Amino acid sequence: MRRREFIGKATAGAVGVGLVGACGGETGELVSTADAAVQGPEIRWRLASSFGERLDILHGTANFIADRVSALTGGRFQIRVYPGGEIVPGLQVMDAVQQGTVQAGFTAGYYYVGKNPALAFDAGVPFGLTARQQMAWVNYGGGLELLRDVYSDFGIIQFPAGNTGMQMGGWFREPIGSLEDLGGLRMRIPGVGGEIMNRLGASVQVLAGGDIYPALERGAIDATEWVGPYDDETYGFHAIAPNYYMPGWWEPGPNITLQVSRAAYDELPPSYQELLKTVSAEASTHMLGRYDVENPRALGRLVNEHGVTLRSFSDDILQAAWTESNAYLEEQAADDEAFRTVYDSWRDFRAQAFPFFDGNEQSYADFAFGQLPDPYMG
Repeated sequence: MRRREFIGKATAGAVGVGLVGACGGETGELVSTADAAVQGPEIRWRLASSFGERLDILHGTANFIADRVSALTGGRFQIRVYPGGEIVPGLQVMDAVQQGTVQAGFTAGYYYVGKNPALAFDAGVPFGLTARQQMAWVNYGGGLELLRDVYSDFGIIQFPAGNTGMQMGGWFREPIGSLEDLGGLRMRIPGVGGEIMNRLGASVQVLAGGDIYPALERGAIDATEWVGPYDDETYGFHAIAPNYYMPGWWEPGPNITLQVSRAAYDELPPSYQELLKTVSAEASTHMLGRYDVENPRALGRLVNEHGVTLRSFSDDILQAAWTESNAYLEEQAADDEAFRTVYDSWRDFRAQAFPFFDGNEQSYADFAFGQLPDPYMG
């Protein structure tokens, strides 16, 4: 949204509206935070996050949202952020928003496919869209409106508010050479990715983040996926499962969502409603940018200091996963009209985006990315 449009909308029912650090008057001087704050009533919200404080980028973006909302309202709109488990378990955040236990939640839509399978598209599906493509489809390709129809059944309005970027393919105690090596493999992987791995022969388990390392350590699981190098290094999976695979085909660009109680949202003045939209958009670039800085650094440490071996999934694994992933989506679409409505839009977007990115951008990447020495392969 352009700054003038934001200011114009926020002025309704407000006094002295602007943005922190905006220029004032004809001289272009910086205005103070107090002058720039959106004027409005005192509001106090609670926000439940699905993520723990240990995930300083993923969970930290919820704090970023709260801090920005406070700063841009001169402290009048306060959002208190609770890490996963403090109010409700991480995978029950949407329930808390739906029931009015909290006014907002910071979470991923695919955690709640049991409520409606189409919620998977709010985050991402196997062999789905990259971060840029996901943001494009949601914000400008019709995805936002379709997903809001889904969320409306639960009394929630959602705002895209983050993206981790391309995730890694996970940690394996032993190398996986071909598709047949997945047979009987005990792997921690939730959601639709878990469904596909199960179809490929793996024995899928769903464990909370804090339970993964102990399960690896005692041999209860053979492999796990998590997020990417920066977060994975923190959890220390490399000490037990040193084979780090790529790509994370089940999460090529997962979106993180600010879920807001529709009733609480409707009670906000228009200026605060616009502020949530603007700050959520800012949070999306904030999260992705931070991961794009920290992940390469962390991967370098994992390989060069911790002795991790980077490996790629074999072509037969990727091809089988592609086939099963698309079969799964078609099956869901055949069984669920609401799912098909969202899926048709997403599928048509992917059908245009993939060939485009495979052309100009991929040709650049194939040449340019390989021109510099590879710090991860020695």
